[in-house]
Amino acid sequence: MDNFILKNENSIYYECSFSCDNAIFLNLGSEKFFITDARYTIEAKEYAKNCEIIESSNLIDSTKEILKKNSIKNLVFDPNDFTFFDYKNLIKDLDINFIEKPNFSKTKRLIKSDEEIKLLKKASLLGKDGFKEFAKYIKNNGFKRSEKELYFNAYKYISQSSKYDISFNPIVAINENAAKPHALATSKKLNKNDLILVDAGIKYKRYCSDRTCTSVADFNNFSFKREQKFKNKKHQKIYDIVLKAQEKCIKEAKSGMMAKDVDKIARDFITQAGYGKYFVHSTGHGVGLDIHEFPNINSKNELMIEDNMVFTVEPGIYIPNEFGVRIEDTIYMQNTKAEIL
Repeated sequence: MDNFILKNENSIYYECSFSCDNAIFLNLGSEKFFITDARYTIEAKEYAKNCEIIESSNLIDSTKEILKKNSIKNLVFDPNDFTFFDYKNLIKDLDINFIEKPNFSKTKRLIKSDEEIKLLKKASLLGKDGFKEFAKYIKNNGFKRSEKELYFNAYKYISQSSKYDISFNPIVAINENAAKPHALATSKKLNKNDLILVDAGIKYKRYCSDRTCTSVADFNNFSFKREQKFKNKKHQKIYDIVLKAQEKCIKEAKSGMMAKDVDKIARDFITQAGYGKYFVHSTGHGVGLDIHEFPNINSKNELMIEDNMVFTVEPGIYIPNEFGVRIEDTIYMQNTKAEIL
């Protein structure tokens, strides 16, 4: 792909090791252009690699000038990148064939390099450190704290007091609120033996971590470890089903399988246990510069899994008005097998 245009920050970063919130990147054969405004040019010149930095007060106009100057006839773009307004301005008065390729940058990033795997491993380890610190907070101070207070402290401890950016806004949900896969924090307070679900991650050098733990609120011995002993028998039953589904999926996932077959491992186990209708989302998603990348591990995706792909395995069971359980790890494929980051 010789000629393409990018506006998405992470897509641009992947091409030249720098990006900002107001930039256009042009790849025209062997020539590359990073177009941005005066707020970012100094940093762009310092960090962006193998591209010419163009300072502009109107990025679309400058882009069009470069395209005309280089007599470009065909240009690949991702329609997700541009607002309708920007796209209309971009194509106006240009005799260029604009070729739509949705998510072409994410597709390029499907197979992670060894260096990217190292960065993702580091992000995962730092994320786990944050979970440990948050667990200490809950053990010592979590009793009677509301989800909103816990959410605030999840942000604080997972990010290690803002030393690292978070991958996404944390999810902290107690009992019936955990039946909502992307629950918003409420004023509900954490009591002894409650079920609490926490989904969070951090970024290390822009690469994301993603992890979900479901735990019992035992303030004498609180942890996010996989071994959880619930006082509530139904909590324990559902937790054990989800854990076994997740472990089975990680153990049996292989390079050469289709993504839908990886999804099927976890989904069939939960269905056979009688809770298939309560598993309401896909088994996983890719992780990298974006928290949601390719491959999508769902029941329809026929993409072939390959070594150096990175994705989550996160089955869940969500029983409305009662509780939900999700257990998530991020894995990478190596020597045809899945390894937890």
